[in-house]
Amino acid sequence: MSRGIISIYWGDETKLPIDRLKNSVKKHHPDLPHEIIKVDAPSGDPSSLNKKAAMMDLSPFDETLFLDLDTVVMGDLSFGFEKAKQFGLALSICEAPWGRRYPNLFKGDEIEYNTGVIFFTKKSAVVFEEWKKLANSVDSSILGVGERGVYTMPANDQGSFALAIENTGFNPFILPLNWNFRPIWHRSFFGPIKVWHDYSDPPPFFDEMTAYYQSKDSIIQYHSG
Repeated sequence: MSRGIISIYWGDETKLPIDRLKNSVKKHHPDLPHEIIKVDAPSGDPSSLNKKAAMMDLSPFDETLFLDLDTVVMGDLSFGFEKAKQFGLALSICEAPWGRRYPNLFKGDEIEYNTGVIFFTKKSAVVFEEWKKLANSVDSSILGVGERGVYTMPANDQGSFALAIENTGFNPFILPLNWNFRPIWHRSFFGPIKVWHDYSDPPPFFDEMTAYYQSKDSIIQYHSG
């Protein structure tokens, strides 16, 4: 079976850290193909995020890892692929795990997942078919509170994805935050980090940490700050 990585984007690629991601993939998985796919979507329109719902259709692989372009691969990702092969879908819960952030979709304790790092196979096709239908039909606006008070984000793909999981009853394998590390929200962790997910570059310490954890004699430690 073929195995590979895909990333999609729209708009001006010169403003995106594409080379950073490609270089990190080559460093840790030099033999793994990585397809960078441009899709037709209006730049700057939040609803463009719904294009991610077609990632299974866009993938030429039997076993796929989808990575947002603001990610950095920092270790061996084989475990994620193996869990996707076993379960059909492997990913991390969003740093904001509450589906009820989407008031028009959820009212209870439904889970929101982060769609920036997703391992998947055809076993989860039912989820992606449902996601595609929902992405362009439901109100996925988010209510939040910022420095200027209450605000509304008009659309977000993660709401429709969470609803697709709920509607299909699919049970994904949940990876810990190390596999989708969001430094603006995750201020501490036990190493190592597998995927850095932020437009800022990982601090130099992370390269040292990655090298340390590659040793079989390394001891898992707590890191903060």
